[in-house]
Amino acid sequence: MEISALTRSVVKSNHALICPDGHVNSVIPGWTNCKTNVLINEQMGAGLCQALITMEAEGVVSGKTAVSQLFFYVIEGICTVNDTLLSAGQFVYFPPGENYEIKGASAGTKLLSFHKVYEPLEGYPTPKLFFGDSAKIPGPAFLGDPALRLQVLLPEDLSFDMAVNIFTYDPGGHLPFVETHVMEHGLLYLQGQGVYMLNHEWYPVKKGDAIWMAPYCQQWFTAMGKEPAVYIYYKNVNRFPSPI
Repeated sequence: MEISALTRSVVKSNHALICPDGHVNSVIPGWTNCKTNVLINEQMGAGLCQALITMEAEGVVSGKTAVSQLFFYVIEGICTVNDTLLSAGQFVYFPPGENYEIKGASAGTKLLSFHKVYEPLEGYPTPKLFFGDSAKIPGPAFLGDPALRLQVLLPEDLSFDMAVNIFTYDPGGHLPFVETHVMEHGLLYLQGQGVYMLNHEWYPVKKGDAIWMAPYCQQWFTAMGKEPAVYIYYKNVNRFPSPI
């Protein structure tokens, strides 16, 4: 029998590691016959919300975005999003003011969502509804290291104030330096394992773990084990870091 008080999860002022053993379901209006785990949220000091959704039979996730934009990524299974069939590795971006409906999912289908309040930029239009497939997106070497590959899922233009990327590390691959930056991150491990350094504290991490990193939380990661480590992550981009 395991001791129920043991967990790898940690929540601190500028970072958090949320492991599956501590997931608690939330009730979200319009999201029915599904299990929703809110992994990262503004109430912990974050500027985004990140959720894991597991569909049950006849599950429906529906609503309309207001001031926020909403991104869904299919981790496993299949579902129909606004009448478009999506399978594992495919995704959709909803801008503010857009109706969304996810249904027709196979039982156990898992989706990851990110949402943040959209910040308009004068002279640039609000992004449009956007579908994509990670299998069709190239993953060039990151900073010239073939052991690290980065896929950029959303268009790289100034209309977007958020990015969602997939980072793949071969076993033994690691970030080339400790990153210290103004961008915030929310991420979920899709595969593999490794060790993440957050604010000079060291955490073993593996598939299913979520991490929040506040601005200027120092970060570094190395992949361990016999398979690549893969995580999908959010960051805020393309806007002034403070009002002017």
